[in-house]
Amino acid sequence: VNPAVLIPRPETEELVEWALSVVRERRIAVGVNTQYSAPFILDIGTGSGCIAISLKKNLPEAIVSAIDISPEALKTAKENAELNNVEVNFIEANILNYSTLTAHYSLIISNPPYVTPADKEQMHTNVTGFEPHTALFVPQDDALLFYKSIADFGLKNLQPGGLLFFEINESYGKETVDMLVDKGFKDIELRQDMSGRDRMVKAVV
Repeated sequence: VNPAVLIPRPETEELVEWALSVVRERRIAVGVNTQYSAPFILDIGTGSGCIAISLKKNLPEAIVSAIDISPEALKTAKENAELNNVEVNFIEANILNYSTLTAHYSLIISNPPYVTPADKEQMHTNVTGFEPHTALFVPQDDALLFYKSIADFGLKNLQPGGLLFFEINESYGKETVDMLVDKGFKDIELRQDMSGRDRMVKAVV
């Protein structure tokens, strides 16, 4: 990692483990001759690439793509993928106006910006001073800005039964779930991290 990307957090690892467990459960349930034998995966806001790379290492048959708005972050992610000897398709794009892909994904996963100005006041200077603000902050009056855009993208680009996974702001668990319900997602599950905080959401198209 470097100043162009976020430092991976333990809860991000928990999110990846949850996604992997659901994909593996589905493969056992439906057999291998389905979309889940070679899932199409998209990581939105990849940063260092840790989510995309971890998924590819654990699901080597998967076709994994990852997008980020930052060229510097993508450079770091590509270097990390090479170090881990995995193939990930990295794309420079802004999810807020991203509609160039026509792939129908099995799984979309994201740890998007979710820190509000009010949250920022309580954050350690190690975070606010050294990690990229584009990967952290959202407007106070639109804390779910990226979640709404990613959910809309998922509705258009996930296969029927496709999975959406989010890492979330612990203060907006209910709001995130309500937004997904309003948009028509189903089987929505809010999960806590090891500290008991609302930090992850799963939803199905």
